[in-house]
Amino acid sequence: MLKVGLTGGIGAGKSEVSRLLDAYGAVIVDADKIAREVVEPGTPGLAAVVAEFGEDVLTPDGSLDRPKLGSIVFADSGRLAALNAIVHPLVGERSAELERLAEESDGAAVVVHDVPLLAENGLAPLYDLVLVVDASPKTQLDRLVRLRGMTEDDASARMAAQATREERLALADIVIGNDGPVEELEARVREVWDELRRRADEA
Repeated sequence: MLKVGLTGGIGAGKSEVSRLLDAYGAVIVDADKIAREVVEPGTPGLAAVVAEFGEDVLTPDGSLDRPKLGSIVFADSGRLAALNAIVHPLVGERSAELERLAEESDGAAVVVHDVPLLAENGLAPLYDLVLVVDASPKTQLDRLVRLRGMTEDDASARMAAQATREERLALADIVIGNDGPVEELEARVREVWDELRRRADEA
């Protein structure tokens, strides 16, 4: 089994690369998606969040009121740490379970961990190799404004809150450049997939 960490700055195109690798047969472990799953109604995770933050963080239908919780934790680093102490171990357990299931079904599986904050949280050592989806800041800004409807100020602030381009590239074993058209990206991801399969078969 080959454990791959996939990251990239906001607007760089990481989600599209993840989708393409999934289509080729990679097992995708999406940290953001798992973080939502572990606090769905009826889960121990949601019960722990309610025990910590109170029932005010629930919507009328009993699901997590993310904007309400966000307004609490992002204004108070102590409360954010309390939330992370609940959610992060659950995400880790679920990620490990998905990895184990992939290895049991295919010993040469390519397991790609989609981790937006890989550089920020110092997670590179957890993986056999790190893939970085890279785009110029100008391209990132254009996509965030044009495709996501952000203001330039909001987009710039979101980019500034992340690791720098240089910090991400310093961790990369393989770089996927994504300043061009989608056809170029698809061709590059195909090359990378062939390389990942070769490494997995040799592992």
